Amino acid sequence: MTESERVPGRQLPLGIAEVTGPSMVPTLNPGDQVLVHYGAPVKAGDVVLLRHPLQQDLIIVKRLVERRDAGWWVLADNEFVEGDSRLYGAVPEELLIGRVRARYRPRGTGRRSARGAVSWLVSALRPVLTERSVSRRLRAR
Repeated sequence: MTESERVPGRQLPLGIAEVTGPSMVPTLNPGDQVLVHYGAPVKAGDVVLLRHPLQQDLIIVKRLVERRDAGWWVLADNEFVEGDSRLYGAVPEELLIGRVRARYRPRGTGRRSARGAVSWLVSALRPVLTERSVSRRLRAR
């Protein structure tokens, strides 16, 4: 995950970040751009940008599952990726950067049919919604 540059001396509440790994597939794919609301209130089910607890210069994107005494339990949407709270435990609140509000899926390179272009146009920009089934997912693991 790479975070866009912020203007020095000016804190904007919104920013853009690019997804670089597969941990949030199918919600977010590598190459997707996400709109981040910095410092937004969060709740279980939200997708958030945060600093990795073991390597704080690394920015990651995960889904909040449950608030615990030590912080937030976060999971990847891709069940085959293990780089989440199952590896490093609860994430302290101060490592949360912001809530992901929307994703933009850039158009792939190469030729596309008119139908393919219309399909991409309809699905390119979507809100990233809170998942309502996170408590069931946590108990199932």
